[in-house]
Amino acid sequence: MPTHHQVLIIGGGTAGIMVAAQLIKQKNLTKVAIIEPAETHYYQPAWTLVGAGTYDYAKTGRPMADQIPKQATWIKDKATEFDPENNTVRTATSGDITYDYLVVAPGLAYDMSLVPGLGDALDKGVVCSNYTDPKHTWDVIKNFKGGTALFTQPATPIKCGGAPQKIMYLAENHWRKTGVKAKTNIVFATAGTVIFGVPEIKKTLMEVVDRKDIHLRFHHKLVALDAEQQIAWYELTKDPSAGGCTLMAGDDFKQLEGSFVHNYKDIKITVKDGRFGIHYDMLHTAPPSVAPKFVQDSSLVNEAGWVDVDKHTLQHKKYANIFSLGDVAGLPTAKTGAAIRKQVPVVVDNITLLIERGHMGEMSYNGYSSCPLVTDYGKMVLAEFDYDNNFTPDPKLKQMLISDSSKEHWRLWMLKKYMLPYLYWNKMMKGQDV
Repeated sequence: MPTHHQVLIIGGGTAGIMVAAQLIKQKNLTKVAIIEPAETHYYQPAWTLVGAGTYDYAKTGRPMADQIPKQATWIKDKATEFDPENNTVRTATSGDITYDYLVVAPGLAYDMSLVPGLGDALDKGVVCSNYTDPKHTWDVIKNFKGGTALFTQPATPIKCGGAPQKIMYLAENHWRKTGVKAKTNIVFATAGTVIFGVPEIKKTLMEVVDRKDIHLRFHHKLVALDAEQQIAWYELTKDPSAGGCTLMAGDDFKQLEGSFVHNYKDIKITVKDGRFGIHYDMLHTAPPSVAPKFVQDSSLVNEAGWVDVDKHTLQHKKYANIFSLGDVAGLPTAKTGAAIRKQVPVVVDNITLLIERGHMGEMSYNGYSSCPLVTDYGKMVLAEFDYDNNFTPDPKLKQMLISDSSKEHWRLWMLKKYMLPYLYWNKMMKGQDV
């Protein structure tokens, strides 16, 4: 006989634990279970600061046993397969588990095959990522002696779209203080068309980029890495020849100032088979991100491979008793912990009302997400936005005497470094509204 739970949650990350904690603390539900194999729960937003040498990595992890609510059942196992027609989840060692309601929140996974060469190079030598080993990032930044410092990201959706540039701003600050900056070209290459999609934030970040003398390259899709030659290979996502430019050699990019490049720098480029190779002396990237394989292989995903839910109710489009939130959900907004903070109450309300009254609630998720963009040691901008990329600042910040969070402020840095981790561990993980 499979074990049965009223609400079964897959994932002991931010989303899974917050849903469990709110169902138990706020709604008095007791038959809640979480499937999660990991021993440690990490507060990942601080990893940017770890990578910049200003936060202790050990303080970002706490035992999973302390985070899962005491009244919940912890199934220390991996989910391996869905059988939604029979309200069943298969696991690696615990057999089949059945449910009345299922919450899918396992987070995302990394698929290194999407950028050949990256998997072997990552977290070794001069190639680093705050997403996988922020301590190594700090070693790379500290030991860098000059040359081309390349900051980049894959074209897949990633956790916190701003993270690949935050570490660049902090690295520049460190190199400026240590005198390395004078011997360095800092390059940010992205498949995107702008530095940030929210106009108010873009304006501030372009000022930061100019102040720090950073060279931007847009329409650059990272497709391969040659760690031996220290070349990152890109394909252009837009044809530059429309501007009458053939781009036979790297310096042709000079002509594309304003569309493909900003603040052009003479860096070493190799052009081969229609690809553009940027030679680097250190490289930071986010890994290519996808839904975990057991999710991708299921009937729960949309064409892009993320869980197919209604973007306002977070209810699955085909299975009414399944909800999904967090990084794995197919929502057209940034994958951040701040987004989860606004998604959780919607899922909790809907499940509770379905149990009690057989219908959903009126709560609607508007796509809110936020990206704390650290721009220097002691300075931060807070990008808050919705599905339409409207700038939507939280009124609570007014209480911190911050009139415009789209501008750099030291109080926002204090929020990032001290207040948010405190609120996370002591309030959000405990089921309180923040």
